Amino acid sequence: MCCRKHYNVVAAVIEVDGKVLCMQRGETRYSYTSHLWEFPGGKIEPGETPQQALHRELIEEMNLDVEVHELLATVTHDYPDFTITLAAYRCTATDTDFIMREHAASRWLPWDQLPSLPWCEADRRLVALFPS
Repeated sequence: MCCRKHYNVVAAVIEVDGKVLCMQRGETRYSYTSHLWEFPGGKIEPGETPQQALHRELIEEMNLDVEVHELLATVTHDYPDFTITLAAYRCTATDTDFIMREHAASRWLPWDQLPSLPWCEADRRLVALFPS
C-alpha cells in the first residue's frame, strides 16, 4: 500500500473594511478542487517558515504584498489523492490591487457571506471555524 502525499499549506485571511478576500481556483488536475473557492496561499517549501511561504506565494500568484500576523486556525483534510495541513493566518495588505495569475475570479465578502461560496473542502472547514 502506497502512502498519499502530504502537503503543508498556508492561507491568507485578508480583511479590508469588513470584507475578506476569496479566490476562485481555475481548472486543476482534480475535479474536487477545480473552480472552487479558497483563501489565497500555497505550499510551504523546504527551509521556509509558514510566514515566509505565505508572503512568497502571494507575491508569485497575485503580486500582492502582505504583512502576515497571527495564526487563526489549522485544519488537516484528506482529499482522495493527497492530504493537506492548512494553516490560516490573518494578513493585512499594503495595497489591495492585485493580479490574478493563477485564479479565475476573486470576491471581497463580509464574514457572514463566506459560507455562501462553494469552497475547497479544507478551506470550507476553516470558514466553519470563523465567527460570522
